[in-house]
Amino acid sequence: MAAGITPEGLVYSEGYAETMNGLVLPRLRERCVFLTVRGAKDKPIAAFRYDAEAPAGTVVVLHGFTECAEKFSELIYSLLQNRFSVLTCDQRGHGASWRDERIKDISLTHVDRFEDYVTDLSALCDQVLSSMPKPWFIFAHSMGGAVASAFLEDHPGVFEKAALCAPMIAPLHAGMPLAAGMALCVGAKLLGRGRERLPMSRPWAGPEEFETSCATGRERFDWFDDLRVRTERYHNNGPTFSWTLEAFRVTRRLLAPGKPESVSVPVRIYTAEDDNQVEPEAQEKMASRLPKGERKVVSGAKHEIYRSPDEVLFPWWREILAFLAE
Repeated sequence: MAAGITPEGLVYSEGYAETMNGLVLPRLRERCVFLTVRGAKDKPIAAFRYDAEAPAGTVVVLHGFTECAEKFSELIYSLLQNRFSVLTCDQRGHGASWRDERIKDISLTHVDRFEDYVTDLSALCDQVLSSMPKPWFIFAHSMGGAVASAFLEDHPGVFEKAALCAPMIAPLHAGMPLAAGMALCVGAKLLGRGRERLPMSRPWAGPEEFETSCATGRERFDWFDDLRVRTERYHNNGPTFSWTLEAFRVTRRLLAPGKPESVSVPVRIYTAEDDNQVEPEAQEKMASRLPKGERKVVSGAKHEIYRSPDEVLFPWWREILAFLAE
């Protein structure tokens, strides 16, 4: 195994940026096949396919709000090292995928309907995953976890297992009652302001502060923050009124009567111990209603569990690899 890399293909914190930029990213670029998927309303979604040698299956990786596929490079590399082919994408309004042309501020994140994300995932499966080796699994973070949950409820029999990292079953309301937040967003949409930024949000203004971020691993945080600063399409940092309203509505959609109960495959939900972005109680409700659901709390982690220090990240990710390989 190369220096700086664990047997599972994870990157040690010491020398993290050097290993990522000098080894992991070049190898991923050699393996990557870039594809354009036609998603909801025929909009182009940027997809990235990685084929493992002697694959044991394929894992779809879905990022969260204001993220991108490249942010998960370490985990994608590890999956390949463990003989899983990988399919991922930049979700609409993110990275290299389609953005609403009427929104000129590239740091705004917008969606008309949450279902557009689910339709995009369905298109990704139909147009690309269908030609990749089975069994098929999905790993999804935060907003991506909400998209994956909705897809599992509506499309039985596609994925064999799902691992959800701090999924957005319900977003936190930042101190505002849910009803008031929804009324504010509905009013803004009725006034034609659905594509505008929320008053409490500000445009992207450069490097993020580690102390107030969703990460607890300094080296992992620094690596992506540097990449983000240098890459304009990664400058998403805030939602529109429309995106916020759809996020508020997602809980009712995911926890509707009979919906979680319709998911027959094993689903592992990982809750971050110190999460200030999504509600752990909603994750517990979801897990308790899934026929094969299980929730585990990851100690010492903030919302972005995958950007934790080695002593937190390594055991958690090894557990996920074992879960997929069982």
